[in-house]
Amino acid sequence: MRLFRRPTRKPAALSLDIGTEFVKVLVFEVDGDRANVIGAARERQRLSDMQGGGVTDIAGVITTASKAIATASEQAGILPEQAMLGIAGELVKGNSTTSTHTRKAPNTPMTQTELKEIISKAQKETLSKSRKDLAWETGYAEIDVELVNSAVVGVKIDGYRVSNPIGFQGRQVEVSIYTSYAPMVHLGALHSIVDGLGLELLSIATEPYAVARCFGNDESVDISSIFIDVGGGTTDIAVVRSGGLEGTKMFALGGRVMTKRIANSLKVPFSEAETIKLAYSQGNLEEKDIARVKGFLADDVSVWLSGVELALEEFAQSDRFQDNNLLPSKMFLCGGGSLLPDLKHALEHKRWASKLPFAKQPEVQYINPGQVANVIDMTGTLTDTQDVTPMALANIAIDLAGPEAAIAGTMSKLLKSLRA
Repeated sequence: MRLFRRPTRKPAALSLDIGTEFVKVLVFEVDGDRANVIGAARERQRLSDMQGGGVTDIAGVITTASKAIATASEQAGILPEQAMLGIAGELVKGNSTTSTHTRKAPNTPMTQTELKEIISKAQKETLSKSRKDLAWETGYAEIDVELVNSAVVGVKIDGYRVSNPIGFQGRQVEVSIYTSYAPMVHLGALHSIVDGLGLELLSIATEPYAVARCFGNDESVDISSIFIDVGGGTTDIAVVRSGGLEGTKMFALGGRVMTKRIANSLKVPFSEAETIKLAYSQGNLEEKDIARVKGFLADDVSVWLSGVELALEEFAQSDRFQDNNLLPSKMFLCGGGSLLPDLKHALEHKRWASKLPFAKQPEVQYINPGQVANVIDMTGTLTDTQDVTPMALANIAIDLAGPEAAIAGTMSKLLKSLRA
């Protein structure tokens, strides 16, 4: 079946989640403030194409993504030209910075120009910190980084919280802005993939940011939670307090490590080990085999939990936690790797949590596709937690898809994120 791009009555776009294990594609139409998913596909990556959330073979990823896009577009009956991409990996840095601005004319309404100046200042501060962090982690004194995405996550005027500061009067303005940066080589690979697929890029968003926003503003105004997205090659963590995103952390350990452990322990091919891991996760193995697999994975689960603990410890010690250094006690899991029951059980264990400033023992639960705000699955195929990330990306794209979004500037996108 040959698909032709044709105009539709509603704006249509792709949500493209290029993961270490799978490329996941959703085709959706924007209907007002909703995204209706009308096509979905998942295509397994080759082992050599991705490592730790980063692209290692651009041509290979393009081939895999093309197959997934063709399958999803055939189901949808349309082939959109615009795409929303997710980015992950341990070298992707995301921080929230609060800039305080004293207005010279407090009795005049705030303008878009004023807000833009505040945002620019926050971006520069975060860029400097991101460069230092990446230089320390990689060992390179100079490393080129670029802005991935930027969003206003909290605004106060004279201590009063507002959802959109434009038009408000006041003297002291506090704007908390989430900005994420990634090495140029990482972002460049994604741009090359988009070009190779013949798509128009709507935007790139860090995946933990997308997941943290997936509950929608109406429900998440006062939400305080930790979101953990476990993929094939990375684990992405986002911390939200009182509806504001504190920041994101990522480390290169996910489900692929567990699969390799099973393969090495049983001396079987990777594909067979993946089948065994899925059967184990679903409780479809005999008792003696469940015990064996659990034993194989124990050390890797312990290392993974140490990664989560280290990331949360960094959050607790950050400047933004000085006034209230307690971590949220609600945890939400998503991603294909999170289906391994050992990870949820490890997070529910009291011993590790006692080392961190939680008000009480963390409550851990999975995010299911039905909880993703504003994204409606019309295909009936999005059924488990690994579908959450591409749906979360579609949620962000709602305000960007369409002909006008193609020429929208960064400032317009930031204002849209406030109104979302």
